Amino acid sequence: MNQFWQETKTYFKTAGFKKIFKRIGFFFLGVVVFFMLSSALLALYFNNNKAEIITQINTKINENITGKIDIGDIRYKFLKGFPNMTLALSQVELKDSLWAVHKRTLLKAEQIEIRIDLWDLLSNEINIDKIEIQKATLYLFKGKNGIVNTGIFKPKPKGKNSKSSTTSSINEIVLDQVHFISENQMGNKLFDFNVLALRSKVDFEDDNWHTKMYVKTLAKDMAFNTKRGSFIKDKIVEGVLFVDFSNQKNQISVATKNLEIGVELFDINAHFSLDKNKSPFDIVIKTSILWKDASKLLSANISSRINQFDLKKPINVGCTIVGDMNAEGDPEIVVTTNIKNNELTIPDGIFTDCSFGATFTNQYKKGAGCNDSNSTITLTEFSGKYKTIPFAIPIGIISNFEKTTAAGSFKSDFPVSRLNEIVNKNLMYFSDGKAEVNLDFKFDIKDLKIQKPLFTGSVAVKNATVNYGPRNLTFVKTEIQLDFTEQALLIKKINFKDRRNTVFMEGKIDNFLTLYYENPEKMLVNWDIYAPFLDVKQFVGVFTSSGKKAPKTKNKKDDFSDELYSVIEKSQMALNVKADKMVYSKLEATNAKATILLVNNKLIVKNGRVQSSGGIISFDGQLAPYRDNFLLESNAKIIRVDISRFLTSLNNFGIESFKPKNIKGFLTASASLKGTLLSGGQLKKNSLSGAAKFDVIHGTLNDFKPITNIGKFAFPFRNVNNIVFRDLSGNFKINGDLVDVNDLKVSSSVLNLDVNGVYSFNRGTNLAMTIPLRNPKKDEGIMDKNERAENRNKGIVLHLLAVDVDGKINIRWNKNHE
Repeated sequence: MNQFWQETKTYFKTAGFKKIFKRIGFFFLGVVVFFMLSSALLALYFNNNKAEIITQINTKINENITGKIDIGDIRYKFLKGFPNMTLALSQVELKDSLWAVHKRTLLKAEQIEIRIDLWDLLSNEINIDKIEIQKATLYLFKGKNGIVNTGIFKPKPKGKNSKSSTTSSINEIVLDQVHFISENQMGNKLFDFNVLALRSKVDFEDDNWHTKMYVKTLAKDMAFNTKRGSFIKDKIVEGVLFVDFSNQKNQISVATKNLEIGVELFDINAHFSLDKNKSPFDIVIKTSILWKDASKLLSANISSRINQFDLKKPINVGCTIVGDMNAEGDPEIVVTTNIKNNELTIPDGIFTDCSFGATFTNQYKKGAGCNDSNSTITLTEFSGKYKTIPFAIPIGIISNFEKTTAAGSFKSDFPVSRLNEIVNKNLMYFSDGKAEVNLDFKFDIKDLKIQKPLFTGSVAVKNATVNYGPRNLTFVKTEIQLDFTEQALLIKKINFKDRRNTVFMEGKIDNFLTLYYENPEKMLVNWDIYAPFLDVKQFVGVFTSSGKKAPKTKNKKDDFSDELYSVIEKSQMALNVKADKMVYSKLEATNAKATILLVNNKLIVKNGRVQSSGGIISFDGQLAPYRDNFLLESNAKIIRVDISRFLTSLNNFGIESFKPKNIKGFLTASASLKGTLLSGGQLKKNSLSGAAKFDVIHGTLNDFKPITNIGKFAFPFRNVNNIVFRDLSGNFKINGDLVDVNDLKVSSSVLNLDVNGVYSFNRGTNLAMTIPLRNPKKDEGIMDKNERAENRNKGIVLHLLAVDVDGKINIRWNKNHE
C-alpha cells in the first residue's frame, strides 16, 4: 500500500501529468468564458430587441386572453436558465374584461420570471418553458349572480391544429409567497392559501401531463360552505403531491402520502373535474390521529360539537368528501373509523375499554341534501365499561344535527355491587345480587342533554341488597323487575326490611324518563305496598324524616348521585298500603288499608282503615315537616272499639286522673285533631288541638275516684264503685292540655250527671256538674225517652264544681249555677 502511494506521488510530479492538468484547466476556463460570452450576447440581444420581445410576449398573451395585462418592466436575468433566456416581469397585473363589475384582479404579482426557449425566440416564436411567480396574489372569483373573473382565456378555434404541446406548454412552475384565493359566492365556498413555496416539473404525454409537486402553504380558509366554517384553518400544509391531468376525462388527479397538515400526517387521493358548468370533485383522506387534534382541523360547526368528547388513544380515520365546486351547499362527507380498546370521554363521564365502529355522513337519505338535518352518526358493536360496569350497544344512531335524536339498543350484565363505583355510597350502597339490562332507547339531545327519552325493555335485579342512606332504608334479598313501556315504568318484586318491618312493593311511574330529566317534581310514583307486619312509627319516620343528605360529588362529570338524590327528593309518591298486622306504640291493628301520598316530604293519608280493639278505625290526615318535628292533622272515626283496650294502647292520652281499667264498654267517636309528632313518630305530649265527640255503649265505670269520693257523702247506699251506663256521650274541644267539655251526659245505674266546663291534663280543671239525686233505678221501667228525660231532674239536684286546687281535684258547691 505504501509503495502505491509513493508511486502515485511520483506520477503527480511528472511533466506528463502537469501537461494534462493544464489542458483540463483550459477546457473548463473555455466553458466558463463561453457561457459568459453567450450570456453577454443574449443580454446584448435582449437590450437591442427589447421592444420587439415585449411585443412578442404581449402578442402571445393577448392571443389567448380577452382581458388586460399590465407589465411594469421586463429585465433580462444574466446567466439564469442558460442556454435559454430568463426574463423578469415586474409589477404584473392581469384583469378580465368584467373587472369594472366585480373589482377582483385575477393576478397581481411583484415579479414573474419566465424562461423562453432561445431557438424559438430566434425564430420569432415565444414558448415559455418555465414560469416562477414571486410575491403575488392569484384571485379566482365567482359572484352570486354567476359572474366570474376567470373568463379571460379565448376559446381555441375549432379545426385549428396547434403545435405540439411540448413546444408551447410550461414545463416547470415555481411559486414563492403567492396568496391564492378562490371565492365562490354562489356556492358559499372559500379557499384561501398563502403558498410559501411550490415546485413543479411537468411531463407531457400528448394532451396529458403529470407532475411531482412540492408544496408548502398556510391554509387560511378551506370552506366548502362559508356558513359552516373552515377546515384546517391557519394550518401549515407541506408535502409532495403527484398530480395528473387526463385530457380525455378533463380531470386532475392528486395523490399524496404523509402530507403534513399542522403536525399530522395524511394520505390523500383526490379528483377534480375541469368541466365548465359542473366541477365535481372527490377527496379520500386517511390518517391516524388523536381526537382533539382531528377536531382542530374541522370546521367550527363540527368541532364545537365533538370537542365535548375525547378519545385517549389515536384513531384510524377514513374520510370521503364528494361535491361540486360550482354547486351551492355542502359536499357529501363520510367519515369512518374502527376503534379498539380506547377510552372515551363524554360530558357525563368516562367509558373505558371501548371498541366500536362509527360512521358519520351528512347525507343519510340520498337526495335529501348534505346538511345538518340529514346528518347521522352510526355506531356498531359498541362495547365498553362505565367505571366497572360493562355494557354493549349493538347498534346506535344519532340523527339530525339540527334537532338531534339518538336511538338504538343497550345491554349490560354485571354484579350489582359494581354500582358502588357510580353512586355515592352515602346515598345508596349495593351488595350481593346481579343485574341484567336489555333496553331499546330513543331520545332527543339538546345542548348535549337528554330530552324526551323513551326506553322500552327490561332491567332485572336478582338477590340484591341495597341501603338507602338518607332514610336508613335497607332492601334485602331483592328481586327487582323494571319493565319500561312507552307509557310507563313498571316496578315489580321489591321488598325491604327496616328493623321490625318487612314490606313488599310494586310500583308504576307514568312518563318516567321525560319527568326524570325535565320535571322530576311532577313525577308520581304509584306504589302497591303489602306488609305482613308494620310498625307505623318506624314507617312514618322513614318516609317523613328529612334524613341526611349524601355529600355532593366534587367531580361534575360524575354528579349522577346528586342528580339521582335530587330526583328522589322532588318526586311524589302514592302508596296503597295493606298490612295484615300493624302497631303504633301499644295500639295494635289488623287488616290495615290506606292510601299515602308523599309530596315534598309531606305525608298525606287518605281512606285509612284498620280493625283494632274489637272495632274499626277509619282516618285521613297529613304530616308535614316543621323544624325538627312534624305537624299532624287528622280526621278519625272510631266505631265500636273496646274503650279500655283503646285507651291503654294510646297511653290514655296522658290522662292521670283515671286509668283505662276504670272504664269499660264500646266507644264510637269522631275527631278532627291537630298535633305534633316527634321525629321518632311519638305524639308530643299536650300538643293536640281540635274537636271530638263520643258515645259509649254498654259502658261501666269502676273505682273512678272523683265519683267514689262524691258517692261517700251523696250516695252512701248506692254502688258507686261499679257504675253501669245507659248513656255516656259528649263533645270536646281540645287545646293542648285543656279540654272544653260540652254537654257531657252520663246516664248510669247510680246517678245521672251532666258536665260542662274545662278539664285539664295538668292544672286548671274547672268542671260544672249537675247531679240529680233521684235514683235512676226508679226510671228503669220507663220505655218512653221523653218521659224518662222529664223525670231525670225531679227531686233534689246538686250543682257542684270540680276544681283544681294545688294539683288535686276538689269538689265544692256551684253557687252560680244556671
